[in-house]
Formats: sequence, structure tokens, C-alpha cells
Amino acid sequence: MKRYPRLRALAATATTVPITLFGLVLVTFLIGRVVPIDPVLAIVGDRAPQDVVERARLDLGLDRPLPEQFLRYLGQIASGDLGRSVMTANPVTEDIARFFPATFELATLAIILAALVGVPLGVLAAVRQGTWIDQTVRLFCLIGHSLPVFVLGLLSLLLFYARLGWAPGPGRQGIAFDGMVDVRTGVLTLDAVLARDWPAFWDAVAHLAQPAGVLAFFSLAYIARMTRAFMLAELSSEYIITARAKGLSGGRIVWRHAFRNIAVPLVTVLALTYAGLLEGAVLTETIFSWPGLGQYLTVSLLNADMNAVLGATLVVGLIYVALNLLADLTYRLLDPRVR
Repeated sequence: MKRYPRLRALAATATTVPITLFGLVLVTFLIGRVVPIDPVLAIVGDRAPQDVVERARLDLGLDRPLPEQFLRYLGQIASGDLGRSVMTANPVTEDIARFFPATFELATLAIILAALVGVPLGVLAAVRQGTWIDQTVRLFCLIGHSLPVFVLGLLSLLLFYARLGWAPGPGRQGIAFDGMVDVRTGVLTLDAVLARDWPAFWDAVAHLAQPAGVLAFFSLAYIARMTRAFMLAELSSEYIITARAKGLSGGRIVWRHAFRNIAVPLVTVLALTYAGLLEGAVLTETIFSWPGLGQYLTVSLLNADMNAVLGATLVVGLIYVALNLLADLTYRLLDPRVR
């Protein structure tokens, strides 16, 4: 195995991922048993007769030992069964498939905006270290990273919607366009493009701009800070000093040499930031009435719908695992030393 490092790395990944997934399933199972919410009462109601409560408990298998319940839980997940939502009376998998595209659309636009602005800002601040540009970028990042996201959301609504009237109200679509676009992917802007309904497309973009902008501002502050820190470490390296001594241009040193070397750790920052957005920006989706996974998780928790809560939590964990694995694979493409 020592002579085949790629096989060793593949074997390590093949071992780590199943263990991580098993731990994730175990944690979600224990959460469902530890929280002070009786799933039986959530289904039958607080005023149900005792015989109805006991019969429901038997049907759900909650009278059995915990190891047996866990094995049953594993079997359900393996078959794609996350249970049925008490709140919507639908299978949790169907609910997640309906609500997740809205979160995906919001998070994807937010991370694109955050990366396009945050990375160049971080590089600029590092190159101009100690100048007013660096101080301004650092202050900008401090504000964006310190203000709670719900404060940014409320300020955005107050300024652009209530005072200036530049932005539409909360929600994903205006009333005039509700139900006008056929759902194909669940991503409203893409569905509007596929249907060639341009008024509906621009209405969806207008509703998407505020929540995506808030999340992007919050995320780019962190991305810019980390990019600046990575670049400062690289710009003080000996090979950069040597490159400057050879007379290479500043742009070539920054982008062809220093930035290429920070691409690997920067991938981790972007992947984890994207995962944090995809888990459901709960506060942002609540403030802007965005019908995504975060709002679904919040409403389910308030209604003691544990099947929905655990199913959404499991999906969030799977997203983190998948993006971490993707980041690891990207390492191998960007850095030959890892290969």
C-alpha cells in the first residue's frame, strides 16, 4: 500500500465517509430521543385517549429497546424513508424536495456574490497592507461579520422596501406571478427562463436580491478576512521575495504565484461557507418569508414535528459531508503535493 499513495488515499476516504455518515445518523437518532418532545403526542394530540396513545406508540416501535429502534431507523433511512410530517401530512422527503430548491437558489447566488467580491477585496487589502484601503476593507469586514444577520435583514427591509420602495416585499414571488410558472426544477429563476416568462423571471430576481444580498454581505466579510490572512502569509514567503528580486511584475507575483498557493485553503473556506448557507439560512428565510429549508425546519420545530426536524437535520449533515468531500477532491486537483 505504501507504493500506491492514490490507493491509500482512496481507501482512507472510503473508510472515513461511511463512519462519518453512521455517526451523523446516530446523532440525529439520539437527538430525537433526548429532546423533551413526545413524538406520539405530536401525532395524536395532547387530548387523545390513553389507549390511542399506547397504540400509536406500539405502531411507531417506541416501546422497543433503543438498539432495536436505531436499527429500524437505519433501515428506514437506507430505504429513503424519513417518516411523515405531522405538519403537512406529507412524507418528509417530499417536503424537503419541495423546500430545498428555494434554499439552493438563495445560497448559490449568495456564495457567488460573496466570492466575486470577497476574494478580490481580501487580495487588495493584503497587497495594500497598512494603507487606508486595507483599513477600509478591514472595517467593512468587521461590520459585516459582527452585525447579526437578522439585523442586516431588518435594516435592508426598512431601507430598501419600506423607506425607498426600491425592492419588493418579502416572499419569493409577487402575487401577480404566483403559480404562473410551471415548476420543473424548483429553482424559480431557472424555471422562468425555461418557460421564457421574462416578467416572472425579473420579478423572481427582484425578490431574490435582498435576501441573497444580506447573506452575501455576511459571508463575504468572512471570506475577505480569510483571503487577506492567507495572502499576507504567502506574500511574506521567501519565494515571493525571490520573485520580486528577479523583477517580476506585481500582478504576476500576486495572481500567478501567491494566489495560486492560497487556492487550496480558500477552497475549504468557500465550501464551508456554502454549506452554512445551504443548511438553511433560518433567520434570513424567516425575515424575508422565503419558503426554504430553514423556514421549514423552524416551523417544524415550533410545531414539534420531529420527523421533519430530524429529516432536515440529516440532510444538512449530508450536505456538509458532501461538500467536505468535494473540497478534498478539489485539493488534489489544485495542489500536486496532496496528490
